[in-house]
Amino acid sequence: MSELLAGVRARGAVFRQTIMRPPWALRMASGAPLTLATMVRGRAWIVPDRHEAVPIGVGDIAVVRGDAPYAVADDPATTPSLVVTSADYCPRAEGVEHASGPTRTCGAPDEGAAVLVSGAFERRGELSERLLQALPAVLVVPAGGIPFPSVESVAEEVAGDRPGQQLVLDRLLDLMLVSALRSWFDNPDADAPAWCRALDDPVVGTALRLLHEAPARPWTVADLAAKVGVSRAALARRFTALVGEPPMAYLADWRITLAADLLRETDDTVGTIARKVGYADAFALSVAFKRLRGTRPSDHRRPKPQQWRAG
Repeated sequence: MSELLAGVRARGAVFRQTIMRPPWALRMASGAPLTLATMVRGRAWIVPDRHEAVPIGVGDIAVVRGDAPYAVADDPATTPSLVVTSADYCPRAEGVEHASGPTRTCGAPDEGAAVLVSGAFERRGELSERLLQALPAVLVVPAGGIPFPSVESVAEEVAGDRPGQQLVLDRLLDLMLVSALRSWFDNPDADAPAWCRALDDPVVGTALRLLHEAPARPWTVADLAAKVGVSRAALARRFTALVGEPPMAYLADWRITLAADLLRETDDTVGTIARKVGYADAFALSVAFKRLRGTRPSDHRRPKPQQWRAG
């Protein structure tokens, strides 16, 4: 988990508080790689395009991947009256309108209205590729499992205008995500990644830690089994049963995930990155990268046009 969350660090996080009167629905199409949403008052539904609608109440945190188009609405059947894009956040629309006051608040105060607070990671590089792959399209963590930060403190900070506020908002977004994921991982009934649950196994957990600590080592199943203290067949069988794939397939994916992060975060050559993650040269990394990610390392590194500016 520490490896997953080590790269979580928002820079220029974008928060919005939206006050809405029913019927209301927002179509989220901003392009942010990851968005978090919580209700300060009232209830809402996260309505993904290809998944079942999920309700969220006060204090629940919804974590939504950017590659999962979705709407937020008072009811799953409500048709969105506003599409939230990178160009605009709060034009006049049914149920949502401009208001004077803090620039991060959309809608006029109304005691009976629902209040939604959303925050987004602006850049994909603020999140490890492994984390984005581990997350479901939509993850809702109940309020009871998230001791901090409180929804009231988040809403108060979003609605304010104080010195150093952007730094505070950045760290609040980090804390919201880390707290939500800790609760998700700790819940034995949650659908957390199989490899995460397998870390508690004395055999497979040890093997996973060895692969994580030294991905560049020329591992074989026999070598890994010897380090763990079991037979090759026993390790392969137990690893596949708990993780969902054989040890060497997992290692290949882990190496490519590390390479993807290094391509975005450093100026190292593809050859240097290849050697850091366990490939002989740039060609070998490129072949593996293409097979597992469907693109070349150089294309993954090439910056994409910035789409996200509000959310």
